[in-house]
Amino acid sequence: MSNLKPGTPGATRQCPHCRETILESATVCPACKHHLKFDPAAAAAAAAETRTPLRVEGSIRHPGDAPPWEYSVVVTVRNDRGDEIARKLISVGAMNPDEQRSFTLTVEVAPARGKPGTKGGTRH
Repeated sequence: MSNLKPGTPGATRQCPHCRETILESATVCPACKHHLKFDPAAAAAAAAETRTPLRVEGSIRHPGDAPPWEYSVVVTVRNDRGDEIARKLISVGAMNPDEQRSFTLTVEVAPARGKPGTKGGTRH
């Protein structure tokens, strides 16, 4: 979790349902999709302001003429200087001949609701 003060853009907390680290301002956990705060007006405003500037979808199919493959799904986040600020192992597994796996990476952004004038969103 971040060392940012509560209410600061980029401040985080744990989801009470799945224990993933999420933004303090989240009304729905992006990991488990459980609702965290019931405020219909805030939820509607957040949904209207949320954008998806990055979405990558792809799939891999194991050829039938090779031994099983093992795979690891890793996501790395870097800042504008190229410094790694987060790295997360998402999943591991194996694929047998003729099996397929599909993957989707989505980045959602919304205006910060924290204290104005602070530089948020960077974790070190």
